[in-house]
Amino acid sequence: MPLYKSITVNSQTTVKIWKIEESYEELIAPLDLKPQSLERVQGMKSELHQRGFLSVRHLLRAFGYTDQELFYDDYGKPHLKDGNYISITHSFTFSGVIISDKEVGIDIEKQRDKIGIIAKKFVDYEFNYLNSTAENYIRKLTVIWGIKESLYKLFATPGMLFREHFLVIPFMLQDGETIAWIDYNDKKYRYNTAFLEFDGFTCAYVVPNE
Repeated sequence: MPLYKSITVNSQTTVKIWKIEESYEELIAPLDLKPQSLERVQGMKSELHQRGFLSVRHLLRAFGYTDQELFYDDYGKPHLKDGNYISITHSFTFSGVIISDKEVGIDIEKQRDKIGIIAKKFVDYEFNYLNSTAENYIRKLTVIWGIKESLYKLFATPGMLFREHFLVIPFMLQDGETIAWIDYNDKKYRYNTAFLEFDGFTCAYVVPNE
Protein backbone atom coordinates (compact mmCIF):
# COMPACT_ATOMS: atom_id res chain seq x y z
CA MET A 1 0.00 0.00 0.00
CA PRO A 2 2.11 2.92 -1.18
CA LEU A 3 0.82 5.75 0.97
CA TYR A 4 3.59 8.10 -0.10
CA LYS A 5 3.19 10.90 2.39
CA SER A 6 0.92 12.09 5.19
CA ILE A 7 1.01 15.72 6.30
CA THR A 8 -0.68 17.10 9.41
CA VAL A 9 -1.53 20.68 8.43
CA ASN A 10 -3.23 21.46 11.74
CA SER A 11 -5.25 19.58 14.35
CA GLN A 12 -8.26 19.32 11.99
CA THR A 13 -6.58 19.14 8.58
CA THR A 14 -4.58 16.32 6.99
CA VAL A 15 -3.11 15.71 3.52
CA LYS A 16 -2.40 12.21 2.25
CA ILE A 17 -0.56 11.45 -1.00
CA TRP A 18 -0.52 8.10 -2.82
CA LYS A 19 2.12 6.90 -5.27
CA ILE A 20 0.25 4.81 -7.83
CA GLU A 21 2.34 1.70 -8.42
CA GLU A 22 -0.33 -1.02 -8.43
CA SER A 23 -2.20 -2.40 -11.40
CA TYR A 24 -5.89 -1.71 -11.96
CA GLU A 25 -6.70 -5.22 -10.71
CA GLU A 26 -4.65 -4.80 -7.53
CA LEU A 27 -6.30 -1.47 -6.77
CA ILE A 28 -9.91 -2.48 -7.35
CA ALA A 29 -9.79 -5.89 -5.62
CA PRO A 30 -10.07 -4.72 -1.98
CA LEU A 31 -12.50 -1.86 -2.66
CA ASP A 32 -16.26 -1.82 -2.08
CA LEU A 33 -17.42 0.66 -4.71
CA LYS A 34 -20.97 1.96 -4.98
CA PRO A 35 -22.64 1.23 -8.36
CA GLN A 36 -22.14 4.78 -9.69
CA SER A 37 -18.41 4.64 -8.94
CA LEU A 38 -18.02 1.21 -10.52
CA GLU A 39 -19.82 2.37 -13.65
CA ARG A 40 -17.69 5.51 -13.76
CA VAL A 41 -14.35 3.76 -13.41
CA GLN A 42 -15.27 1.03 -15.92
CA GLY A 43 -16.25 3.73 -18.41
CA MET A 44 -12.84 5.44 -18.32
CA LYS A 45 -10.83 4.84 -21.49
CA SER A 46 -7.44 5.43 -19.87
CA GLU A 47 -6.08 2.92 -17.38
CA LEU A 48 -4.01 5.76 -15.89
CA HIS A 49 -7.27 7.59 -15.04
CA GLN A 50 -8.81 4.39 -13.70
CA ARG A 51 -5.86 3.81 -11.40
CA GLY A 52 -5.95 7.44 -10.29
CA PHE A 53 -9.65 7.16 -9.46
CA LEU A 54 -9.13 3.94 -7.51
CA SER A 55 -6.07 5.23 -5.64
CA VAL A 56 -8.22 8.10 -4.34
CA ARG A 57 -10.59 5.48 -2.86
CA HIS A 58 -7.59 3.91 -1.14
CA LEU A 59 -6.72 7.33 0.29
CA LEU A 60 -10.29 7.62 1.57
CA ARG A 61 -9.79 4.29 3.35
CA ALA A 62 -6.58 5.61 4.88
CA PHE A 63 -8.69 8.43 6.34
CA GLY A 64 -11.28 5.93 7.60
CA TYR A 65 -13.92 6.67 4.94
CA THR A 66 -15.61 4.46 2.36
CA ASP A 67 -16.61 5.22 -1.21
CA GLN A 68 -20.23 5.30 -0.03
CA GLU A 69 -19.47 8.34 2.15
CA LEU A 70 -18.24 10.42 -0.78
CA PHE A 71 -20.58 12.28 -3.12
CA TYR A 72 -20.38 15.09 -5.69
CA ASP A 73 -22.56 18.18 -6.11
CA ASP A 74 -23.82 19.66 -9.39
CA TYR A 75 -20.53 21.52 -9.88
CA GLY A 76 -18.51 18.31 -9.54
CA LYS A 77 -17.20 19.27 -6.12
CA PRO A 78 -16.67 16.33 -3.74
CA HIS A 79 -18.30 16.20 -0.29
CA LEU A 80 -18.29 13.85 2.68
CA LYS A 81 -21.52 12.77 4.34
CA ASP A 82 -20.23 13.59 7.84
CA GLY A 83 -19.84 17.28 6.95
CA ASN A 84 -16.05 17.40 6.82
CA TYR A 85 -14.58 19.11 3.78
CA ILE A 86 -12.58 17.24 1.16
CA SER A 87 -10.59 18.04 -1.96
CA ILE A 88 -9.16 15.48 -4.39
CA THR A 89 -6.44 15.47 -7.04
CA HIS A 90 -4.55 13.02 -9.21
CA SER A 91 -1.87 13.49 -11.85
CA PHE A 92 -0.15 10.63 -13.67
CA THR A 93 1.36 8.47 -10.91
CA PHE A 94 0.31 10.44 -7.84
CA SER A 95 -3.00 11.22 -6.16
CA GLY A 96 -3.81 13.32 -3.13
CA VAL A 97 -6.65 14.04 -0.72
CA ILE A 98 -7.01 16.77 1.88
CA ILE A 99 -9.71 16.59 4.57
CA SER A 100 -10.55 19.31 7.09
CA ASP A 101 -13.31 20.87 9.17
CA LYS A 102 -12.99 23.94 6.88
CA GLU A 103 -13.13 24.47 3.12
CA VAL A 104 -9.89 23.26 1.51
CA GLY A 105 -8.37 22.64 -1.91
CA ILE A 106 -5.50 20.52 -3.24
CA ASP A 107 -3.75 19.99 -6.57
CA ILE A 108 -0.86 17.85 -7.84
CA GLU A 109 0.83 18.76 -11.12
CA LYS A 110 3.70 17.27 -13.06
CA GLN A 111 6.45 19.84 -13.66
CA ARG A 112 6.54 20.32 -17.43
CA ASP A 113 8.11 22.97 -19.65
CA LYS A 114 4.89 23.50 -21.58
CA ILE A 115 3.42 25.39 -18.61
CA GLY A 116 5.62 28.28 -19.70
CA ILE A 117 3.74 28.45 -23.00
CA ILE A 118 0.35 28.93 -21.29
CA ALA A 119 1.61 31.14 -18.44
CA LYS A 120 -0.18 34.24 -19.76
CA LYS A 121 -3.50 32.43 -19.42
CA PHE A 122 -3.26 32.09 -15.65
CA VAL A 123 -0.59 34.59 -14.52
CA ASP A 124 -0.97 38.37 -14.25
CA TYR A 125 0.14 39.96 -10.98
CA GLU A 126 2.71 37.20 -10.44
CA PHE A 127 4.72 38.30 -13.49
CA ASN A 128 5.90 41.18 -11.28
CA TYR A 129 8.12 38.80 -9.34
CA LEU A 130 8.71 35.94 -11.80
CA ASN A 131 11.88 35.77 -13.87
CA SER A 132 11.31 33.81 -17.08
CA THR A 133 15.04 33.20 -17.52
CA ALA A 134 15.55 31.85 -14.00
CA GLU A 135 16.40 28.20 -13.54
CA ASN A 136 13.38 27.72 -11.25
CA TYR A 137 10.85 29.47 -13.54
CA ILE A 138 8.93 26.29 -14.49
CA ARG A 139 8.87 25.09 -10.89
CA LYS A 140 7.51 28.45 -9.68
CA LEU A 141 4.87 28.52 -12.41
CA THR A 142 3.81 25.02 -11.38
CA VAL A 143 3.41 26.16 -7.76
CA ILE A 144 1.30 29.14 -8.86
CA TRP A 145 -0.90 26.95 -11.07
CA GLY A 146 -1.31 24.41 -8.26
CA ILE A 147 -2.32 27.09 -5.75
CA LYS A 148 -4.80 28.67 -8.14
CA GLU A 149 -6.26 25.29 -9.09
CA SER A 150 -6.65 24.53 -5.37
CA LEU A 151 -8.42 27.85 -4.81
CA TYR A 152 -10.73 27.16 -7.73
CA LYS A 153 -11.62 23.73 -6.33
CA LEU A 154 -12.27 25.24 -2.91
CA PHE A 155 -14.50 28.04 -4.18
CA ALA A 156 -16.22 26.03 -6.94
CA THR A 157 -17.83 29.11 -8.46
CA PRO A 158 -18.39 29.26 -12.24
CA GLY A 159 -17.00 32.43 -13.78
CA MET A 160 -13.88 32.70 -11.65
CA LEU A 161 -10.69 33.18 -13.68
CA PHE A 162 -7.20 32.18 -12.54
CA ARG A 163 -5.60 35.25 -14.12
CA GLU A 164 -8.04 37.88 -12.89
CA HIS A 165 -9.41 36.68 -9.56
CA PHE A 166 -6.57 34.77 -7.88
CA LEU A 167 -3.34 36.31 -6.56
CA VAL A 168 -0.30 34.44 -5.22
CA ILE A 169 2.01 36.50 -3.03
CA PRO A 170 5.79 36.30 -3.80
CA PHE A 171 7.44 33.18 -2.39
CA MET A 172 10.69 31.24 -2.25
CA LEU A 173 10.60 27.59 -3.28
CA GLN A 174 12.52 26.57 -0.18
CA ASP A 175 9.87 28.17 2.08
CA GLY A 176 7.15 25.76 0.99
CA GLU A 177 4.38 28.24 1.80
CA THR A 178 2.89 31.58 0.85
CA ILE A 179 -0.34 33.58 1.00
CA ALA A 180 -2.98 33.72 -1.74
CA TRP A 181 -5.97 35.96 -2.26
CA ILE A 182 -9.25 35.64 -4.08
CA ASP A 183 -10.54 39.00 -5.30
CA TYR A 184 -14.02 38.37 -6.67
CA ASN A 185 -17.27 40.36 -6.81
CA ASP A 186 -15.78 43.19 -4.71
CA LYS A 187 -14.84 40.79 -1.91
CA LYS A 188 -11.38 39.65 -0.86
CA TYR A 189 -10.58 36.30 0.75
CA ARG A 190 -7.18 35.40 2.22
CA TYR A 191 -5.80 31.86 2.26
CA ASN A 192 -2.79 30.12 3.69
CA THR A 193 -1.12 27.95 1.08
CA ALA A 194 1.62 25.33 1.20
CA PHE A 195 3.44 23.35 -1.45
CA LEU A 196 5.98 20.57 -1.77
CA GLU A 197 7.93 18.99 -4.61
CA PHE A 198 8.71 15.30 -5.18
CA ASP A 199 9.72 13.09 -8.12
CA GLY A 200 9.21 15.93 -10.63
CA PHE A 201 5.74 16.77 -9.28
CA THR A 202 4.38 19.69 -7.25
CA CYS A 203 1.59 19.42 -4.70
CA ALA A 204 -0.12 22.58 -3.46
CA TYR A 205 -2.95 22.97 -0.99
CA VAL A 206 -4.90 25.86 0.51
CA VAL A 207 -6.77 26.41 3.76
CA PRO A 208 -8.71 29.50 4.88
CA ASN A 209 -6.85 32.02 6.99
CA GLU A 210 -7.82 31.56 10.63
